[in-house]
Amino acid sequence: MPAARTSSPFDLLSAFASAERIGADQPTGALTERERFRMRLRRRPLLFDGAMGTLLYSRGIPQIACPDEVVLTHPELVSAIHREYLEAGADAIETNTFGANRFRLSEFGLGKMAGQMNRRAAQLAREARDVAGREALVAGSIGPLGPPRIEDRPHPGLARAAFREQIEGLLEGGVDLLICETFGDLAILLAAIEEAHRASDLPVVAQLTFGEDMLLADGTTPGAAAAALTEAGVDAIGVNCGVGPLACLEALVRTGPPTAIVARSLQPNAGLPQRVEGRLVYSAAPEYFGEMVPRMLAAGATLVGGCCGTTPEHTAAMRAALEAAFAESDTGRRAAATAPGPGDAGDAGDNAAAAPPRTPWRELGAEGEAPAPTRLAAKLRRGTFVISVEIDPPRSIRIDRTIEAARLLQQAGVDLVNVSDSATGRVRMGAMAVAFGIQHDLDLECLVHLTTRDRNLMALEAELLGAHALGLRNILALTGDPPRAADLLTGKAVWDVDAIGLIEIIRRLNHGEDQAGSAIGQRAGFTIACALDPTAPDPDKEWARLERKLAAGADLIMTQPLYAPAQVEAMLERARARFGQGGFPVPVLLGVLPLHSSRHAEFLHNEVPGITIPDEQRAAMRDAGARGAEVGLEMAMDLLERVGGTVGGTYIMPSFGRYELAAELVRRLRDRIAPTST
Repeated sequence: MPAARTSSPFDLLSAFASAERIGADQPTGALTERERFRMRLRRRPLLFDGAMGTLLYSRGIPQIACPDEVVLTHPELVSAIHREYLEAGADAIETNTFGANRFRLSEFGLGKMAGQMNRRAAQLAREARDVAGREALVAGSIGPLGPPRIEDRPHPGLARAAFREQIEGLLEGGVDLLICETFGDLAILLAAIEEAHRASDLPVVAQLTFGEDMLLADGTTPGAAAAALTEAGVDAIGVNCGVGPLACLEALVRTGPPTAIVARSLQPNAGLPQRVEGRLVYSAAPEYFGEMVPRMLAAGATLVGGCCGTTPEHTAAMRAALEAAFAESDTGRRAAATAPGPGDAGDAGDNAAAAPPRTPWRELGAEGEAPAPTRLAAKLRRGTFVISVEIDPPRSIRIDRTIEAARLLQQAGVDLVNVSDSATGRVRMGAMAVAFGIQHDLDLECLVHLTTRDRNLMALEAELLGAHALGLRNILALTGDPPRAADLLTGKAVWDVDAIGLIEIIRRLNHGEDQAGSAIGQRAGFTIACALDPTAPDPDKEWARLERKLAAGADLIMTQPLYAPAQVEAMLERARARFGQGGFPVPVLLGVLPLHSSRHAEFLHNEVPGITIPDEQRAAMRDAGARGAEVGLEMAMDLLERVGGTVGGTYIMPSFGRYELAAELVRRLRDRIAPTST
């Protein structure tokens, strides 16, 4: 995080991964995104959302307009529809990008905006998921390049370039999987799949549309298409759109049964449409879709949902049917899990007594004395290699997913998590509330980011007094980014003081007085962290500010992410020049932001202030291809193994909110260089 930022700079694109990827039953080990997806499907069917265009047209978007452009012209409408499907119970929502390729967009004079539209559509879906506070995957929707006429098939090279452009936009926006749907030309679909595999290691779902003759537009049978798609390495084969649930179900059966590697999906239209008063009205009611769910499951589908004509009401009916189908088995599993075993007390009172006691976070020192050091401070004093991971508060009133993310990291072995404060000036739940929830529920220590952007002196002191009373005693003092105009049209920053002034305020509280010199009754016991950008464009100014932060009372330094040992050595050399041969006078947590693709690396290097990725590391990510996430982890691990002895620990910033990847890095650190601390 730059010295004046509230969080990891990648918060520009961050969002939570699905709960199934951060749940307590998440296995350890270096699993790929595709392996996690398969494990998710083996546990329980995945419910996709329904139509987007149907709802857009019903809410005033002209049918002659470009539906993909709505993500730019009416983003609030697209976001609202995503949230409605999530509230209806969808486990996955698709981006509004079905026709967002250069060929289809050129019909509207928008061909050059394909990348921008796909990126924005993915961001809208992720933001809607965050606001809704529900566990869900974001699927990047990829449709055919044009009408399904073989004679109109574009040149293979042009087709691949169009798919690659769309896929890269979706990846930049942070999708969790890619879904190629409504394809009637197998050759074009295979080209899209190949480009998807070249671009990333995300799961790929391939869905076909068959005519009443049970053939694709190019004459391919369901069985032959399934064989080709299996050979192409997709993660799910399915049928969507078509003439309705029954015909799609028959086509799905003809593709063959699912395997442990290749699942089956089904997303039919709501029957055949008829035009009523200038609008298409579909015949299949939500109740009918609910009744079809058991038949979909019996046919082997573990990804189910709707296509044209379906609505959130259809999704809700399917959700209810899925819950009913699995209620009995879930009840049995819960009963087995809670049944008393040999020697168990068997009553709630004994079970409650056996629960481990929580740390008394509110312990204070004796009169006139400071409280005992925080766990973080104690570990740093002992020379323990400290591991922290950053967590973003939700953009909603729901905190469950955030708690589960922290639980995953706790199980992986973190010493603490640090909670950002409305990063990049976008409104999120207050960091103090989130940190208190984590410490209360998990007994996992937190470090809270506190900015001076939106609080005057009185508010800052009041916030700190309340934080201390609640046991939140690790504070990262930051100036903060300006409020985002999109979030607060009339919001204004305050900035009575900057990060240096905030550190001085906290130090005075540690001495038992407020900024005006009035006693607060007892000395506080905050551990104060400050930020450092070792690759700042004006290094003299950055290091001069660091000196002032340390003089003001900072106990700990947290750096922006670095990627090469040479960068770390340059930082240490400058510290020795500034502070003497011993280097930094306080412990340093080295910032690490694991890369997951070449596009990710280029974005961070070129567009995010405070991050400089050397040529060698960016070249390695270009060469990594679909192995980008694993190479990024290896790169971060190699850096920490080589320089870990020169710093007090590490501060891991998950990319795209993928906490399972951060947890994997934590596990590797614990196994290889930092045994679990106490």
